Amino acid sequence: MGVFGNLFGGSNQEEKREKKVVPWIPLTSLDQLKGIEQNSSAKTQVIFKHSTSCGISRMVMNMFNSSYDLNENQADLYYLDLHAYREVSNEVGYHFQVMHQSPQLLVIRNREVVTHASHGSIAEIDLQKYV
Repeated sequence: MGVFGNLFGGSNQEEKREKKVVPWIPLTSLDQLKGIEQNSSAKTQVIFKHSTSCGISRMVMNMFNSSYDLNENQADLYYLDLHAYREVSNEVGYHFQVMHQSPQLLVIRNREVVTHASHGSIAEIDLQKYV
């Protein structure tokens, strides 16, 4: 590898980085919202509302993915493509009484939203506090 490869991170650095797998559950139906609410009594539920056409949303999602440190026993993590499932996205706001934003993260515990954030503020939520 040349000098520029070493300076700017070549393939060796990419290979050294472990690919983190985030346990996303696709949120695609209105029926899932009732289950999320019910399951929140026993385990923290997290919904990430993502706009697939927005660069800021993609950047925030990438930051979230790289910092996500919970395991599947601590929380259920739902991914909502708000363009593909607009009706579900709208109902999330009504059901949990949170005004729609994108990107947006909602943390649900004991049947209510205990915290939520949008855009860069998503990175400030410490999910460990809610498990």
